[in-house]
Amino acid sequence: MHEARPVATAPGSGSGQLAEPVAPRDSTYQGRPIAQTCSYLGADWLDRPDRAEREQPDRVIDALHLDPHATVADVGAGTGYFTIRLARRVAKVLATDLQPEMLDLLRANVARAHLANVEAVHAGEHDAALPAHCCDLVLLVDVYHELSDPTAVMAGIRRALTDHGRLVLVEYRGEDPEVPIKPEHKMTLPQIKTELGALGFAFVDSLEFLPDQRVVIFSPAVAPPP
Repeated sequence: MHEARPVATAPGSGSGQLAEPVAPRDSTYQGRPIAQTCSYLGADWLDRPDRAEREQPDRVIDALHLDPHATVADVGAGTGYFTIRLARRVAKVLATDLQPEMLDLLRANVARAHLANVEAVHAGEHDAALPAHCCDLVLLVDVYHELSDPTAVMAGIRRALTDHGRLVLVEYRGEDPEVPIKPEHKMTLPQIKTELGALGFAFVDSLEFLPDQRVVIFSPAVAPPP
């Protein structure tokens, strides 16, 4: 059965009862529905036991060949699943999320990992909340398709990248009906390339080694879109 990310079960409650979901969105972008974000009440799903096997986070980070002196933004960081792994590899990580409660969970996980190079940032639905030219790489893992205002948020991300910075999206493959997640949480590679091209990014590469997802790399285009 194809299921989207749950909006259920308060972290650690074990009650099995569904919590109230985040308010549904009926909006679309470029003809596709904007997927609902994962509530902090379902944050346990972000740290599920089989995630490492399916998403291979360390292999994804290896493939990015990060400079140990780099500053990286983890946009839509959630509980810090990728943030913590990034922070062990680079000088600084800016971890952003829309939900203050999710940032509290992230801070707790970072503290337990004894990391001092992570800054939690409360972003907005229309604001990436990143300083200009602050990042060598910006990573969005299963996040881009959930942005309610891709134009504004990605403009902020583009400004946040250095001249030689990279944008990296990890997204479920929309071309594959066997990928076990609802269609609104998947994107095809042509969709990704078309949307990001219009938002001021130049396609660099798509890495296809994951079972369900692809890692798509962009650089800032020479000139931003009009």
